Amino acid sequence: MPAIDFWYSIGSTYSYLTVMRLERVAQETGVTFRWHPFNVRHVMTVQKNIPFKDKPEKAAYMWRDIERRAAGYGLHPKFPVNYPIPELVLANQIAVLGEQEGWVETYTRAAYRGWFEAGHRPGEEPNLTAALSAAGQEPARVIAEAQSERVTSMLEAVTELAMGKGIFGSPSFLVGDELFWGDDRLEDAVAWAKRSG
Repeated sequence: MPAIDFWYSIGSTYSYLTVMRLERVAQETGVTFRWHPFNVRHVMTVQKNIPFKDKPEKAAYMWRDIERRAAGYGLHPKFPVNYPIPELVLANQIAVLGEQEGWVETYTRAAYRGWFEAGHRPGEEPNLTAALSAAGQEPARVIAEAQSERVTSMLEAVTELAMGKGIFGSPSFLVGDELFWGDDRLEDAVAWAKRSG
């Protein structure tokens, strides 16, 4: 069965569209997705590639584009969305721990649902407790562990790994060494994976 490495960062706006439909895409196509959270803010800072900061016209387009695409996918975000995410790093440290422990998908979907549909930013309360509870986790344990040196180092390492693979944004999809960037390239990645598999 073909497999795609899904690289994303909680805090990326367009990743909402992918995160909320990836389970259905996997069921419909038979493609397996391996979820890899990383710190996209660090990548963009290093590469001097901050897409929407001090760019009001581009930001306005982004929100309208997400609104249009979400409607096409049957999603129901509520605008305006609280952005940016001050606690992006913590939200992704938790996701890295979730990847290691096997609950990353449920946590990520719940975090994005809480953000885009209920207005609660990831990495902050009440999103933290709600998303972790949805993933069947005890929030106090996870939050403490996610802030440990071990998990902090894990997020740093996986972010360096992402950059080493040529990843510069979120969401990104890797089929072997073939990179596809953006929610609108998900179908292209699936088609490539099927041809390659």
